[in-house]
Amino acid sequence: MKKTGRILLVLLVVVVASFLLYPTVKWYMFTPQAIKELAAGSNLQIREYSRGQASRDVRVLKDKAKTTPDGEVDKEYKYLEKKAKEILKESGKSVPSKWTWFSLLSAFPDEASFFSAVEESYRVEIMNAKNLSGRVLNLGLDLRGGMSVLLDADTTLFEEKNGRAPTEEELTALLVEDIDVLSMRIDQFGVTEPDIRLQGKGQILIEIPGEADPERINSFLRSSGSLSFHLVDDSLTNKVNAEYKKNPSSFIDDDGRLISVDYIPQGKTLLGYYVQDDYGIEYMKSLVVIYDEVALDGSHIENAKVSEGSTNNVSNISPSINFNLDAEGGNIFYAFTSAHKGDSLAVVMDDKVKSVATINSAIRDSVSLTGAFTQEEAQSLAVVLKTSSLPIELKVASQSAIGATLGDDSVKIALKALLAGVLLVIIFMVAYYGLSGLIADFALLMNLFMMIALLSALNFTLTLASIAGIVLTLGMAIDANVIIYERMKEEKATGKSGYEVVKAGFARAFWTIMDSNVTTIIAAVVLIVLGTSAVKGFAVTLAVGIGCSLFTSLLLSHLIFDIFITEENFRQVHLGWRRK
Repeated sequence: MKKTGRILLVLLVVVVASFLLYPTVKWYMFTPQAIKELAAGSNLQIREYSRGQASRDVRVLKDKAKTTPDGEVDKEYKYLEKKAKEILKESGKSVPSKWTWFSLLSAFPDEASFFSAVEESYRVEIMNAKNLSGRVLNLGLDLRGGMSVLLDADTTLFEEKNGRAPTEEELTALLVEDIDVLSMRIDQFGVTEPDIRLQGKGQILIEIPGEADPERINSFLRSSGSLSFHLVDDSLTNKVNAEYKKNPSSFIDDDGRLISVDYIPQGKTLLGYYVQDDYGIEYMKSLVVIYDEVALDGSHIENAKVSEGSTNNVSNISPSINFNLDAEGGNIFYAFTSAHKGDSLAVVMDDKVKSVATINSAIRDSVSLTGAFTQEEAQSLAVVLKTSSLPIELKVASQSAIGATLGDDSVKIALKALLAGVLLVIIFMVAYYGLSGLIADFALLMNLFMMIALLSALNFTLTLASIAGIVLTLGMAIDANVIIYERMKEEKATGKSGYEVVKAGFARAFWTIMDSNVTTIIAAVVLIVLGTSAVKGFAVTLAVGIGCSLFTSLLLSHLIFDIFITEENFRQVHLGWRRK
């Protein structure tokens, strides 16, 4: 490849690596800690925080517009001016030259749209941070601290019900369903990125980074869920929704929790009807008044799955959620639906309404829920219906916690080891090879830069083992330069020109470097495929580092030498401080 082509290739690699590394740099250096903590919560917690803050801000702004209508809008609320301008332009009204509290509030057609605009500002900021956190280099359990729980499959109930033990294939399938259920339950506790996976033939391993309360973790492991079906009071539901649309802030407190109203009689409860918005946040779309009496408990559900719906309008086909009830549940549900044809039935999970359907006919054991579901929403609701009981029971085999202090100490020690290793290598190369050592050091830093960028793009979780892989890789990367420089010394000793020394040195070292690195990559791939999580982390960083090392040592270093030492300028290669 010509010199111009190599320069463009290196520049392209630098640009791509910078793009891949940007999320990590932004997250750890420019994202406020408060936003990080909010983004670490579950979607439910984010929604409650956003709505709570919006409810508070709306009351403040309404009070400002009432007490000081001509006052200038504080900097904290300047973001609302952009939304207000859009609304005024869409309605054909003139935009004021100077925004006051009154003009800002008056730009919105009603309080609901004003509330929505304020809530959106909080939601977008936190959700952007949450999305960003999914594209950064993470700290693993051993660095950040947290909890590790190993669960064994308990087949006792399965054997009692089926009269036999599950086959290996059946057990694996049931454990995969358990993982879906546990993932949903854990999210309710605001755990950040839990790692839940199969371990062996009959175990599930849960690794939860960050601070985790063992009692809270045990509570969702022991929980049987809180799914239930309730009759809906349609009249009261329509009444409260009409009021909610006019004045949403009166139904939400500062913490984002729903406030009931005085005219809801005893024996009935006001709940929110939750759906997912464009950001993936579960939010309260409307209100539902249900009867406290449970029509059917979720413990009677045996399974739930999603199937494609069918309508007369082909373009409006939507999926449905089908589930079966046990014999007792079928009898209960048949009696209930027979007596309430035409009434509305709510599916309630953890005090949140997940679905409302009209009872068209008596139903016994096979139930189908239909609505304006997307495929993803239908899959999520099917999981909700199954969280009342685990497909296969689990018992805790072992549980260990790692304190935050241990994680902080590990991070500091690991960073010190990494920096010390890099610094010592840099000093050695300059001391032994002079100016050529500086080129090797630049290539080494470029190698580290590319490694971190690639690992960030993979959303890699950094552990102590993987940091050890980085340190080892840097040593191996500089070893490639040592091989090249020693070959160049041999060529220089024969009296060749600087250009011929560089050309022959890289040519003679090429296959030696390739052979040693390819064999190491093969070993790393074997460790990735067969190793445990800690070994895999080490192997991944080793493989990525070797790939970057080949690029920096054989292409980048060679390019730098070719830029400064050409066939025309007769410059010599500086391979040490001694003069001969």
